[in-house]
Amino acid sequence: MFTGIVEELGQVESLIEDGSDSAVLKIRGPLVTSDARHGDSISVNGVCLTVIDNVDGVFTADVMGETLRRSSLGALEVGSQVNLERAAALGSRLGGHLVQGHVDGVARIVAREPAADWEVVRFSLPAELAKYVVEKGSITVDGVSLTVMAVDDETFSVGMIPTTSKLTVLGAKDVGDPVNLEVDVIAKYVEKMLGDRHV
Repeated sequence: MFTGIVEELGQVESLIEDGSDSAVLKIRGPLVTSDARHGDSISVNGVCLTVIDNVDGVFTADVMGETLRRSSLGALEVGSQVNLERAAALGSRLGGHLVQGHVDGVARIVAREPAADWEVVRFSLPAELAKYVVEKGSITVDGVSLTVMAVDDETFSVGMIPTTSKLTVLGAKDVGDPVNLEVDVIAKYVEKMLGDRHV
């Protein structure tokens, strides 16, 4: 479980696809690897990956083909920057919201509208996720916990403060770039519990 508060920008050291529907990813992240052990979870652009090993500030993770297809990790290259967050510890502050690191879909940046002290960023909204996204609700974009400012059937917007722009990959992404989305898991549980009942 994560909070959507990015701890550091990491860098892809290598991405090896061996042709067997999987890949091995090596990422440099001195902060998140400072106490990382085999089996620990680290969120990489919002995708929960398991640490295989950790050597000199670089951790290795196996990535299944399913993950490569259903997230933007398959588009990473050597040198790409990525958002990194260690799993939340029980008893620590929850600065963002409950994030599982399970990507629900990939969106693209539709527009960026700079303002004096912040920026409005608009993203495409996959049709199958639209019912889970509400104004003032939480959403995770590339592992970053954000609040939805506005939403329609095809897009949603967030307000991005300078800190988010400077300390996450979202600040460097351009219109058309892909991003990983994770909707609020509570909405999915409520839907499952209610089933076909109408309120």
